[in-house]
Amino acid sequence: MSKPSDVGALRVGSYIIIDDEPCKIVSYTKSKPGKHGAAKARIVAISVFSEAKKTIVKPVSAQVDVPLIDKKVGQVIALLPSAVQLMDLETYEMSEAPYPEDEELKSKLESGVEVEFWTILGRTRITRTK
Repeated sequence: MSKPSDVGALRVGSYIIIDDEPCKIVSYTKSKPGKHGAAKARIVAISVFSEAKKTIVKPVSAQVDVPLIDKKVGQVIALLPSAVQLMDLETYEMSEAPYPEDEELKSKLESGVEVEFWTILGRTRITRTK
């Protein structure tokens, strides 16, 4: 799920969808309006899931999609070969999330550990342990 937002309302640290991928903005520069057009914004962002760097240039008045991030607390139920099985501590729903890229976070995962995880556009990412 996402909502539309003006490019001019975005800030460093906020999130944006670029190429159907949720990204965190790390750099935002705005050029002045010139003789032949409106002010433009250059946005550099890092993908939440693949850590890839993405860049877009759009007019400040243009609309972009901002992802709705669902931050939840869950408990690790099992460590599967390809994913981590999680249980949401509010709704007791079971879900699977891929292993995190961060080796330090990955080493802390074991059965019974509480973690914070984000659900963005139907995909899940473990962000930290509690």
